[in-house]
Amino acid sequence: MNTGATLDLRFEDERRILSVSDLNQEARLLVERGLGAVWVEGEISNLARPASGHMYWTLKDARAQVRCAMFRQAARRVDFPIDDGQQVLVKARASVYEARGEFQLIVDYLEEAGVGMLRRKFEELKRKLAAEGLFDAERKKTLPALPARIGVVTSPTGAAIRDVLIALRRRFPATSVLIYPTSVQGDGAPEEIVRALRLADERADCDVLIVTRGGGSIEDLWAFNEEIVARAIAAMTIPVISGVGHETDFTIADFVADVRAPTPSQAAELAVPEQTEFVARLNRYLDHLRRAATRGIADETRKLDALAHRLNRAHPGVAVRASHQRLDELEARLGRAIKTRIERFGHRLTLAERALTSLSPLATLDRGYAIVSRQDDGSVITDSETATPGTPIDVSLARGHLAATVNRSDPPND
Repeated sequence: MNTGATLDLRFEDERRILSVSDLNQEARLLVERGLGAVWVEGEISNLARPASGHMYWTLKDARAQVRCAMFRQAARRVDFPIDDGQQVLVKARASVYEARGEFQLIVDYLEEAGVGMLRRKFEELKRKLAAEGLFDAERKKTLPALPARIGVVTSPTGAAIRDVLIALRRRFPATSVLIYPTSVQGDGAPEEIVRALRLADERADCDVLIVTRGGGSIEDLWAFNEEIVARAIAAMTIPVISGVGHETDFTIADFVADVRAPTPSQAAELAVPEQTEFVARLNRYLDHLRRAATRGIADETRKLDALAHRLNRAHPGVAVRASHQRLDELEARLGRAIKTRIERFGHRLTLAERALTSLSPLATLDRGYAIVSRQDDGSVITDSETATPGTPIDVSLARGHLAATVNRSDPPND
């Protein structure tokens, strides 16, 4: 004991002594930096909802538990009711509650586990593939009007293949069917489906391909929500009809396929025409073709007659005579037009002359008036006050001029 005490005192200066607060703070930083964001699945217990809007609970499984805190802003985004005993999946930041030195999770996102997880994966893949353009209408291939052979990728023992065959036999029994057997559920099913799709595309034995299975839960249909299956369908050169599940079921395969059918039976109905309707439509086309041929022959006969008539009219002698007559007509029309324009210009000239004469100051002089102007600058005198006695002036008459001197200047009578 003494030796130990002496040893402790000897290295006392090298010790780093932390307070409890410092220790918990460093522990929190280590945990947050070391673990960061994590996804954790477990069962909720001891759920508490204080008035602050935060939520606190314990997340546990069969062997361990951890405290969780979800603050008000994140809690508002939870769109389903939660309670004790519920299995959930959380996205959280690992941390330490310093006041108590307790390891805890700060939850930022919460969803139901199991089905909830699958739905999240479904939406994530759907957004990803949509962003790549795999769902765009422009890349969808058109189904053939009358396929000679239809390929079916499905389980050979399931209800879906029976539904497809019954529908095809009822709707268009002459169609040939080739089955590409594959698992549609369970481990390894996605890979089998992809192999069947690639085989069908490589062999190119079919004009259209139906990918199908019966209804079920989201877990049952999950093989058709796998990315490898979606990309295999998108890469097909053969048009693909997806008929997975029942009417309310949607899979990623439905969005990638060229056509989506609500059920296996309807997938078969989309692949082929209805036989009775097809035969009736074919007969209508034949009748239309016969009528069109008859009309075409009649039209061509009329055109031939018209061309013969035009050929007769186009004889060189006829054209020359018509040209001479046209030339004479144009010559007569030109002579009349020149005469008319000369008469029109003469009339306009006479009117202009009359107007000019009526406005000319010389016409005024003819009526006995005179124009009086100063001799020194030639300015016209219009006011007696501007011409004092003795001012030399010029008087312009209708014929000739007079030179005079002002003897008297009378003011105007205002």
